[in-house]
Amino acid sequence: MATRYNKLGISRAGLILLVTAASLLTGCMGRPSKANRPNTIVVGGSQGWRFGFNYTDWAFENGPFYLNDTLVFKYDAPNSTTFPHSVYLLPDFWSFLRCDLRRAKQVGNAIAGGGDGFRFVLNRWQPYFFACGERNGFHCKAGLMKFVVLPFPRCHG
Repeated sequence: MATRYNKLGISRAGLILLVTAASLLTGCMGRPSKANRPNTIVVGGSQGWRFGFNYTDWAFENGPFYLNDTLVFKYDAPNSTTFPHSVYLLPDFWSFLRCDLRRAKQVGNAIAGGGDGFRFVLNRWQPYFFACGERNGFHCKAGLMKFVVLPFPRCHG
């Protein structure tokens, strides 16, 4: 598989590492006023969880994330005019890069994102690798419907 590069000449793997490093560097400095209480963040903002939106960019622009923040995934239930979506938590970086769902855990099925969506709490200090898993990860493999977050401990003060 050929390595793909964005407009700046950075590969996807490089961009993911850059996002992680930037998040580590900003820590509590990123949003000190919001770091003391858990936030609820809608994944994709007004776009929700849909095909054709770059969630790696979204995570970079909306981070850093903190422990006990809640991610809300909103997407339409499948019907005759929409493609189904789901949310999987991948076990590691390499599974994330390859969109390998064999050891992934489904955290939101095709109907879970309807209405108010479903909530996922970032309750551990670890990287979380999210991806759409429908049709064996087609949307993930297209390179858009996946992202990683590394929540930071809350700042006190």
